[in-house]
Amino acid sequence: MQASVWRAGLMAAVAFAGLGAGLGSSPALADKKSNTIRFVYDQVPENVDPFFNNVRIGVIIGQHVWDTLVYRDPNTNEYKGQLASGWRQIDERTTEFDLRQGIKFHNGEEFDADDVVYTLNFIAKPENKVVTQSNVNWVEKAEKVDKYKVRVVTKAVFPPILEYLSGPVVIHPNQYYEQVGPRGQNEKPVGSGPFRVTQHVAGKSITLERNKDYFKESPKGASKIEKIEIRFIPDRQTQLAELMSRGADFLMHVPKDQAEQLKGQPGLQVVSGETMRIVFMQMNSQAESAFPALKDIRVRQAINHAIDKQAMVKALVGEGSRVLHTICFPTQVGCTDEGAKRYEYDPAKAKKLLAEAGYPDGLELPFVAYRERHQTEAIIGYLKAVGIKANLNFLQYAAMREQIRGNKAALTHQTWGSFSVNDVSASTPNYYAFEGEDITRDEKVRDLLKKGNTTVEPVARKAAYREALTIIAEQAYAVPLYSLPVFYAATSDLVFKAYPDEMPRFWEMTWK
Repeated sequence: MQASVWRAGLMAAVAFAGLGAGLGSSPALADKKSNTIRFVYDQVPENVDPFFNNVRIGVIIGQHVWDTLVYRDPNTNEYKGQLASGWRQIDERTTEFDLRQGIKFHNGEEFDADDVVYTLNFIAKPENKVVTQSNVNWVEKAEKVDKYKVRVVTKAVFPPILEYLSGPVVIHPNQYYEQVGPRGQNEKPVGSGPFRVTQHVAGKSITLERNKDYFKESPKGASKIEKIEIRFIPDRQTQLAELMSRGADFLMHVPKDQAEQLKGQPGLQVVSGETMRIVFMQMNSQAESAFPALKDIRVRQAINHAIDKQAMVKALVGEGSRVLHTICFPTQVGCTDEGAKRYEYDPAKAKKLLAEAGYPDGLELPFVAYRERHQTEAIIGYLKAVGIKANLNFLQYAAMREQIRGNKAALTHQTWGSFSVNDVSASTPNYYAFEGEDITRDEKVRDLLKKGNTTVEPVARKAAYREALTIIAEQAYAVPLYSLPVFYAATSDLVFKAYPDEMPRFWEMTWK
């Protein structure tokens, strides 16, 4: 039934777009001539400032408008200097960076050590309320050595420092940021990246134009694309209609069923691949939970047994996905499912566990989600089959996060891309180390994750993470589901590569 719904939506989009044999290519050619990529996306960033949003489109914008000290080459995983030209370890908690000279921010402000020091010391203060604290709470301080040299001091030993400095930790212009703050950066963003923001209509669109003064030493390289027009369109069918009528050039996160049917359409291409994004369910089992049923491990086990993950991967998620047993992505340093309890699909066992827990006639729980709604609805169907009525509240991410943090969510359907950081410290601790979205609050798990985050010796580090992941599985604190592939659909004359870190690099793209 789910597939037929998507097919009907596709046909509606086709009709809306006015597709016929040999749909004219002149709009695409005109766009190619203007060297502009029109990109539509379903989620709205709550703030374009990378430190105050954690939806994927915000991460994408962040990597195009801002630069980081270090760049991780997505093909080799080699760390290269970006705003920094080199670095060295001073002691176990201090790293010194040499900075490039002659770089300017989009407003003309010169880049130097003051920008690095101001940015890192700003995000290090909890009172400044960076949204994803696990991205920044390892920073103790940054110190200026001279105009083009800084030292970054971590609160404890922090092995993945370069990984974070190459990803979520962008550098702001200190004079501008001190004047306007996160709100001003959202309204009129200023970075040093390969694209500058020329227009931002909050909640509707953002336009990026090539930074003609971008520094030639950057490992990103100067963009070949002149302009990116990003529009925020929540409705999937409207997105699809835009692509098929040539009102858009690039989509991502296209549902599997639609992607498969788009493959046969002239003038379009579909590219896919596995990403670091994991999909899972949280269950509010903390001591203060407003949902006492979820404090019973038998109820949580029943929910795990109720969902056929393998069937979902095959029917709804698609090629490039794999079933997961722990809350992390397999390539991340420290991620393992060794020793983690498996929960086979067994609806009869789920019903039995619910009855043993005192719910022979089932129970009713609120359920929040924010994307891949067709997958959410499949989960609801599985839960209903064992007697659990999940009342869905489908929201934008920021609103869903507030529900979770406000103890108003019993069940959650989450996805997490770790800000493309290839280390467990960027995934599991965000939900199980007493951060804002931890609705389990297990002190032993928290302490083990902290140990993993701050241990240099690789074997001991992995052992700490493994024990934490094992406890999460044994206690059925969550339902790990699967990795999420991304299906990209684009006009056929756009040349691009799909990367596992779920980052479309527009600065690399070209036209045929």
